[in-house]
Amino acid sequence: MGQRGRDAGPGPAGSGAMRSLNQLRAEQFSALTDVVFSFLTEPKEVERFLTQLSEFATMNEISLGPLKNIIKSILLIPNGALKRNLSSEQVRADFIALGLSEEKASYFAEQWKLNSPTLTRLAVGQTLMINQLIDMEWKFGDLRGVICHLFSPFHSDCREQ
Repeated sequence: MGQRGRDAGPGPAGSGAMRSLNQLRAEQFSALTDVVFSFLTEPKEVERFLTQLSEFATMNEISLGPLKNIIKSILLIPNGALKRNLSSEQVRADFIALGLSEEKASYFAEQWKLNSPTLTRLAVGQTLMINQLIDMEWKFGDLRGVICHLFSPFHSDCREQ
């Protein structure tokens, strides 16, 4: 079983989002899941994602504000699953534990299974890029900034920052 409760706990936001998702018809849920995975696999396409959400809300007569809150709750699950390298079955179990119907949790888990290799590659790439930036900061960065960060209470130049 996955790590229930750490990222999208059973609290009011998580359970409310799952109740809302359970109210969607199967085709609505699959369309929304496709929008979510489109964003997860192409995270730089924020404008397209927001447009797709807006179109989904309009087509399904759902208010955009609450839909965005639901999406925020949904996105916590794959984020946590990626960090913990969870299987599709563990993702399914987490969604069920949070109150999503078995049918919808199974659909999301199948999409996770299909998309997790791409998501893992993206996460590794992002980590490598962050590490490269940190290396560059150490090589070319502001020595004073590093000194202040490490010794700020003791170094006279840092007290004025």
